[in-house]
Formats: sequence, structure tokens, C-alpha cells
Amino acid sequence: MMKRVYNFSAGPAMLPGPVIERLREETGDWHGVGMAAMEMSHRSAEFISIAEKAEADLRDLLSIPDSYKVLFMQGGATAQFAVVPMNLCAPGDTADYLVTGYWSRKAAKEAARFCQANIALDTAVNGDTSIAEESQWRLSDKAAFFHYVTNETIGGVRLPTVPVTKAPLVVDMSSSILSELINVNDYGIIYAGAQKNIGPVGLTIVIVRDELLNERKGNGQKDTIPMVLDYRKMADAGSMLNTPPTFSWYAAGLVFEWLKAQGGIEKMAARNRAKADRLYQAIDSSDFYSNPVEKKYRSLMNIPFMLADESLNALFLEQAVERGLTSLKGHRTVGGMRASIYNAMPDEGVDALVAFMSEFERTNG
Repeated sequence: MMKRVYNFSAGPAMLPGPVIERLREETGDWHGVGMAAMEMSHRSAEFISIAEKAEADLRDLLSIPDSYKVLFMQGGATAQFAVVPMNLCAPGDTADYLVTGYWSRKAAKEAARFCQANIALDTAVNGDTSIAEESQWRLSDKAAFFHYVTNETIGGVRLPTVPVTKAPLVVDMSSSILSELINVNDYGIIYAGAQKNIGPVGLTIVIVRDELLNERKGNGQKDTIPMVLDYRKMADAGSMLNTPPTFSWYAAGLVFEWLKAQGGIEKMAARNRAKADRLYQAIDSSDFYSNPVEKKYRSLMNIPFMLADESLNALFLEQAVERGLTSLKGHRTVGGMRASIYNAMPDEGVDALVAFMSEFERTNG
């Protein structure tokens, strides 16, 4: 019997138990072919079947229209910080950026190398704990696109509504994709690193509206994009312009199957909301713990919290590990603790954390 801890890491994050079991069962021999999925040629009929089923299941889960391409790319969401303006902007074009934390700030900084990155809002003024209303955003008149991050993994800040802009919406959903219902038609591009809610590191999902595939224009600049970063070329090649991250693609497909078996995104969203509510209740009902984010903008996936006495941080983490609760240390830029409770985190994991927090407070409060 495998020993499994409750892994609260922000990423690479835990995978569902049944997916781990499938990976273990199929590692040496996938469906009787005598080799593992990661050993197959990406051009083989066997792997093509894996890839096609994974895309079909993802399309089904998110109700992705036929007017969107689904790309299985590499480089993580961080690569997309550059890839998006490379594909959507001509020299001198402006793009609007909503900066609500660490990752959107990095995205805007990287984009500034390829376009005029207009900061529509920067929440650094309030310590990245709240987001001003849209009426206070400074939007450009003719932005090539509007970029934001739905859920800031580090600060635990979530934008609960879809922005209303004239420019196509480009969204980094790395830590929220597949965790709640969305309308894909609201977006021009959705991208997400896999290592939080999808599967192992090494894969990046990009969902792009067809009309944006040829958007970059002017002075032949389209030809300067490296071919593996060109959305149109990757779409035309079925994401196999070069050797794709086959193992991560295969494992992601198993996660999509698992999600469908759980009842889909609607059921998962309800479960995620209940998990987050229990943990926030434990924090808010105590003077021993605190969360700095305005309630309206609290993340459902990444929940940072502080101990009133920071000198107890090391002891908290040590005793948590003893109880099988791992990776609770907060990001170095924020400090304190952070519990990432993605789709794969079972109810029992959150319950175990809440029980430990109560016990630790009684002992040390």
C-alpha cells in the first residue's frame, strides 16, 4: 500500500489518487502494447489515440467551441508571457495588463519587451490584497488585448468576475482551470501551466480563438516568431511541430478522465467552494490565524494564512509534516503559510488541516 501525504504544494501539486494508480499500472505496459506511454513515438497510432482523447475530453469538460484551437505546448505559463504578445502584437502595439500580484506583474514585465504594456491597474498599492472596481482601471483606446490572471497563486487573490473590455481577453488560468465553470467564448486566449490542476509539469494548455491565430501583423514580424511558439504553426501541426511532452500529455488525459468520472466541472466547483469555505472559516473564527485578502477577492485554490506569533511558524510546519500535511510554507515574498487545495486535494485533506490548526492553537495559543 502506497503511503500518501496531503500535499498542499502550489505546484507541482498533488494528483488524484486514482490517476497515480493508473500511472503505476500502465508505466511498463500501456494497454498491452509492451511499452509505457512515455516510450512511444509521438507519431505512433497509440500515442495519437492518447492525444486525441485527451483533447476531446478537455473540450467536453470546458465546452470548448469548434472555433477554438487547443494547443499542447511547452515552456510553462511563464513562456506564454512572451508568446502572447509575440503572436498578437505588431511593433508599437499596446496591450493592457491588470496587475493583481506576483505572476501578473511578471507577465506585464515580460510583455514590455515585445509591446507597449499599459498597466491598467496595479494592486501593489494595497499589498495585493484587493482589486479596485473596473471603473478605476486605466484602459487603452486600441489595445491589442487585455491580459489578467484569474487567480494569483502566491497572494491568494482571485478576480471573481470576467472583465468587460473591447480588446480580446487573454487570461492565465494556471491555478484555476478546471476548478470552476467558465464560458470559453468570453476569452480570446486561455492558457495554463499543467502542474497545478491538470497534471505533471512540462505541459502548457493554450486555448485560442481561431481569429487570433493570424493576428500579428506588420513589417513581416510574424516571421520572427520561433516556430514552436507560433500559435498558427502549432495549430496546423496538431501541437506536434516538434516532439511534445508526451508523458505530461498522457497524464493530463488521465486527469481529464478522472474529472469526468467525478461528475465534471460543476460538481468539482461545488466541492472546491465547500473546501475553501471550511478552511476560511477556521481562519476567520480564530485570533490565532489570519488571512489578509479582502473576502470578495479570496482565492478558492490557494489560501495563505499567518500565525499571530510568527516565532511559531517553524514548529507549525514541523508538526504538520508529522501529521502528513506537507508543503504548507508560504511563498518567500509573502511568508506565513499557504494551503493549495486544487481539485486533487480530497475533503479529508482539508479536514485534517483544519483539525491540526485547531489542535495547534489549543497547544500554543
